[in-house]
Amino acid sequence: MHPIYDFLIINNWSKTWAWWADFTAITIVILFISWILRIIARFILVDISHKISGATKTTIDDALIENKFPKNISRFVPYFFLHAVIPFWSNGNEKVGMWITAIVDVYAVLIAILIIRSLLKSLRQKLQEQKQFKDKPIDSYIQVVMIFLWGIGILLGLSILSGKELIYFFTGLGAISAVILLVFKDTILGFVASIQISANDLVRIGDWITMESYGADGDVIEINLSTIKVRNFDNTITTVPTYKLLSSSIKNWRGMSESDGRRIKRPLFVRASSISFLSAKDLDSISQLDRFKNFVKSKKNEIEAYNRKTEANTSVPLNGRNLTNLGLFRSYIQTYLSQHPNINQNLTVMCRQLAPTPHGIPLEVYAFTYDKVWKNHEDISADIFDHILASASFFKLKIFEFEQQGSNTQHL
Repeated sequence: MHPIYDFLIINNWSKTWAWWADFTAITIVILFISWILRIIARFILVDISHKISGATKTTIDDALIENKFPKNISRFVPYFFLHAVIPFWSNGNEKVGMWITAIVDVYAVLIAILIIRSLLKSLRQKLQEQKQFKDKPIDSYIQVVMIFLWGIGILLGLSILSGKELIYFFTGLGAISAVILLVFKDTILGFVASIQISANDLVRIGDWITMESYGADGDVIEINLSTIKVRNFDNTITTVPTYKLLSSSIKNWRGMSESDGRRIKRPLFVRASSISFLSAKDLDSISQLDRFKNFVKSKKNEIEAYNRKTEANTSVPLNGRNLTNLGLFRSYIQTYLSQHPNINQNLTVMCRQLAPTPHGIPLEVYAFTYDKVWKNHEDISADIFDHILASASFFKLKIFEFEQQGSNTQHL
């Protein structure tokens, strides 16, 4: 029964134009009804899903709702409706009926892919809540599966629309394999890189990495098939191709995070002209330092015993052995570090003298703090160097600093 068609024929329309007008009107009505049915089905399914989610303690149902699983399921309602009205919709035209059936079946394939995508996203979300998967590149594997599914879906759609067997399109892939490799080059490289990164545990989500060639210096927040996202410490986001992690230089700071301490490696430059031998009065003054007096006493006795044994003329400081303010200052820093409560004594702790430079004689502090949090580490380092810099004058040493011309700026 097609009243529009009959009405147009009575009004002297040609059968062809009357049929197309009737078909267009029926199409609009059917699509509108299917849209209404989908809204109703979505409302019912989502409402039921929320009630089930609220009644259970698991989080998988929450993930399914968040990833639109009930909404995608509701898309099957208009599919069944469209499939049921095809005989009426085609208006007796067998060829049109075949095309409508094919299009509706392609719609069903699309719905199936969307449902699988919702399930995979929900699975990813659930896995990332687990401690053992939290830092794993799950996104990469999900994307590989989705690419495979979309590829199968496209081939299946072409098979349905053309009426040819699916194997026909698979054999055709060999002919365009070179084009496929070119188009999906980054994806293929990224997939291989993701497997190697995961298998060799090169980078995890949450790792602090540095890639100077890409300006990346921060925490890894996402690893997927084609890119890795790094949140830099200025809160900018740097995107790096996944395969570049294998072909470019990268520094991963995870070892520091998992170790027993965070390193301090910083020099201070002593003005060479301030270095001198210490007099007895200077030694007596330094001997008043509680943490250092035992070392000074021991060293003083050792040197006096050596000079007596060698019968050195100690009236000239260059004869025999004598203490210098730089050597004693270096030993004081070593003692200070070895007694510092925030320095890990199980790791390397030393103050070493480096080769002279135009800026003076470098004394380098090399130690590890227990606290690995950046801010706390910097606070501890600053406190240590504040004390060292303030102690230099007690040993009659001057720390190098640039002087401005025409000013009375003095070295510390």
